[in-house]
Amino acid sequence: MWSVKMAALRAAMPVLLLLLLGLCLEPAATAAPLVIWHGMGDSCCNPMSMGYVQKIVEKKIPGIYVLSLKIGSNLIQDMENSFFMNVNDQVREVCSQLAADPHLKGGYNAMGFSQGGQFLRAVAQRCPSPPMLNLISIGGQHQGVYGFPRCPGESSHICDWIRKTLDLGAYTQAVQEHLVQAEYWHDPLKEEDYRKNSIFLADINQERGINETYKKNLMALKKFVMVKFLNDTMVDPPASEWFGFYRSGQAKETVPLQETSLYKEDRLGLQEMDKAGKLVFLGVKGDHLHFSEEWFDTTILPFLQ
Repeated sequence: MWSVKMAALRAAMPVLLLLLLGLCLEPAATAAPLVIWHGMGDSCCNPMSMGYVQKIVEKKIPGIYVLSLKIGSNLIQDMENSFFMNVNDQVREVCSQLAADPHLKGGYNAMGFSQGGQFLRAVAQRCPSPPMLNLISIGGQHQGVYGFPRCPGESSHICDWIRKTLDLGAYTQAVQEHLVQAEYWHDPLKEEDYRKNSIFLADINQERGINETYKKNLMALKKFVMVKFLNDTMVDPPASEWFGFYRSGQAKETVPLQETSLYKEDRLGLQEMDKAGKLVFLGVKGDHLHFSEEWFDTTILPFLQ
């Protein structure tokens, strides 16, 4: 009996060896691709900002495919478009880029910095193919801003001009269509004007009615991570980075997401996502977009691996 068993084992050895060899040769699972969208006044490949972030990710997660979005044919256009190109047109352009990229067809993670955070949320809501897996918003203003204390290049005439333009008529058609920051300007003293005339933020935040497709697409995310800078002097109010905002009718007291009508009415599915553990609220000490590589490695990279 023993000899029969040994003979059977010897006969099976070639098959077992092939199976083991196949397991050894099977490639290690790679991380999902990453799509990055920069903030105002920045560009896709600035070695001090997005280029630096891309290098960190590629170093820490070998083999990952990273696409840092460029809106325009060169870096100058990319930077200028962050001020002057209609956000809806930018989102359409990005959706086309993502759909045409074969690396992303199986799904991707997204990381938006400052205004890139809410822009990528619009991508998640409007363009479900290829699928966005996780959305990481680093300083994104998801309820908009009401104030423009400073912007990249504080002495720049562009910053001064934007401030004056927003003060004079953020909700006029010409300003809405040609000034990016006006498209997420949220005046708590003029809520009706905001709901009626905001061509971008009021739409993706379901202020004029419920688009069930937006809600369904956003709820398909595995995780929606929101990073708030605890000493932010640029975003007004900083609560917007966690989807909070000023209580309607005044500009002093802020309320968290859970006390907003957007959450209570669950117009975007955020209440359901919150209860399911899909919303992640992270705070980091520092001013807007000021964080250490150590914090990024230990806090953000785990969502990409």
